[in-house]
Amino acid sequence: MVRAAVFFDVDGTLVPQASSGQYLAELLGHTDVVREAEASYAAGTLSNQEVSILDARGWTGHTPAQVRGFPEFLPLVEGITETISWCRAQDLAPVLTTLAWKPVGDYLCERFGFTRTSGPRLEVIEGRYSGEVAEHLDEMGKRDFALAVAAELGVDPARCAAVGDSRSDLPLFAAVGLAIAFNATPAARTAAHAEAEGGDLRAVVPLLSSWLDA
Repeated sequence: MVRAAVFFDVDGTLVPQASSGQYLAELLGHTDVVREAEASYAAGTLSNQEVSILDARGWTGHTPAQVRGFPEFLPLVEGITETISWCRAQDLAPVLTTLAWKPVGDYLCERFGFTRTSGPRLEVIEGRYSGEVAEHLDEMGKRDFALAVAAELGVDPARCAAVGDSRSDLPLFAAVGLAIAFNATPAARTAAHAEAEGGDLRAVVPLLSSWLDA
């Protein structure tokens, strides 16, 4: 029986320093476009939809098969496997709530055992990426995805937790019972109930454990 869910962000949380989008763009050849767009998003001058549109253009002509292995090259924090195992031992469903492209979330679910993932989708026409976005997702959609998962699991969002680091996590932080800022921006730390730092995701486990015991 699931007691609650723990929602994990990807970019800046599981993928440190840069976003998964920047790492994938480096392999696809449009790093500068994504870096500049994401900086504008962080500054509040571009929406995530606008960033996705700019990024999607760099995928034009590639096939899903060509890029399927790209997420394997993502740098990740330590301790993901152990943290997910701990969650499962406590009957907590580990869920990815992310604005990273859906192939990134799917890869992380398969590798580490997250139960499901959010994420925008790229359009595929005749087996190739068209350069357009098939389905957008923003920070409010990210929160709504988490609330829908909680409802499906039959758990109160107030009994769920979220781990994130930046602007896109703020609406979700406001909707859960425990918001943990992990290697986070000042805005995310201000919005969170607790915070942790470092290169190992296991730093959040004591915070989750104390919350469960409260």
